[in-house]
Amino acid sequence: MDTWTILEYVAWALSAIFGVLMLYDLVRIDTTYDNELLTSSREGEIEAAAERHTI
Repeated sequence: MDTWTILEYVAWALSAIFGVLMLYDLVRIDTTYDNELLTSSREGEIEAAAERHTI
């Protein structure tokens, strides 16, 4: 096996890992935040929702 073949396999493996991480992040964000909050156009609304403190 030459160097280019090994690099090709490494690139495919990294691509698969990044794809899985993107899917994980998609599910995590989708279950954490409401869809209306994510599609709002007001800047800082997500940060304000995350910083709300309840006593």
